[in-house]
Amino acid sequence: MKAVTLRRGELEVIEAPVPKPGPGDVLVKVLAAGICGSDLHSATHGQELIDSTRAVAGFELFDPENPIVMGHEYCAEVVEYGEGTRGEIPIGSRVTSVPFLLRGEQPILIGYAGVESPGAYAEYMLLSEDLMIPVPDSVPSDIAALAEPLAVAVHAVNRGGLGADDVPIVIGCGPIGLAVIKVLKLRGIGPIIAADFSPARRALAAELGADIVVDPRVESPYEAWKDAAAVGETERFGRQTTMFPGFAYRPSVVFECVGVPGVLQQIFAGAAPCTKVVVAGLCMEEDRVLPTYALLKEIDMVFCMAYSVEEFIEALGYLSRDDVNIAPFITSRIGYDDVPEAFSRLADPEQDAKIVIMP
Repeated sequence: MKAVTLRRGELEVIEAPVPKPGPGDVLVKVLAAGICGSDLHSATHGQELIDSTRAVAGFELFDPENPIVMGHEYCAEVVEYGEGTRGEIPIGSRVTSVPFLLRGEQPILIGYAGVESPGAYAEYMLLSEDLMIPVPDSVPSDIAALAEPLAVAVHAVNRGGLGADDVPIVIGCGPIGLAVIKVLKLRGIGPIIAADFSPARRALAAELGADIVVDPRVESPYEAWKDAAAVGETERFGRQTTMFPGFAYRPSVVFECVGVPGVLQQIFAGAAPCTKVVVAGLCMEEDRVLPTYALLKEIDMVFCMAYSVEEFIEALGYLSRDDVNIAPFITSRIGYDDVPEAFSRLADPEQDAKIVIMP
């Protein structure tokens, strides 16, 4: 089979053996695979990602000296069941799953293992039967591959704990920011303010549901928030503090979806008092903030990582709804031979947002 490997930051298209399903495994044929921002980080900041995971979680995410096959956003077709499986989903059915292979006490994170347990940057891969979820007939394969990034956004919005009267700001309209906008819209939370330097991504943000879209070079998203969140009824005021009495605005939640040093301090400086900041951007470098800004404003911070199985299922459910159009999210569809060049294109926000591999 054809596969794309990553080793020492370099991508290579190779021919690899089709993996053999073991006990509890299912061999599937990949129909669509999304390129995730964390895949880009693995290529450009692989050692930092490995070091952080080792320090925090105590395991090696991957070995940079050995080739891995990435790809944890996918839709696939059931081909063959391994030993001890039930075979409840018919051969030929389309499925997806959370990206884990259940192997003993330490599950394998799909997309960070070698060619023997490849991710979706290969024509065939292995899934665990117990984690497979059928894809509804109404959901195209490329759209089904978006369940994973949409689940990340579901988790981020859940971590934000927004109420019906909250006014959110999304800083950064890359794939995660766009997915957050979509989830907020689906839940009827708004108006939604979105900010990005890229005209192309601002256009996508508006198309996916942002009510107010600003270019930070021209307008502060926090001033736009003030215009949208001002309210006269005291019962609708956000949380009050002695430092900012009578602050006549609805509650504020800011989603940081950039992951670049300096953005958090910009949010501390610009955001309203008592804002909740939801950090969804993956920053791979040290950052510097002035805690007094957050202290004086009593800013709350929460950080997000991945999602639960239930949130993944919720995301797939959104994709199956007739009133949900997330197709603009996908800006290019490519083959495996085009993956190395696609990584370069994704560095330019004007060229692409989400690229999906269609074998």
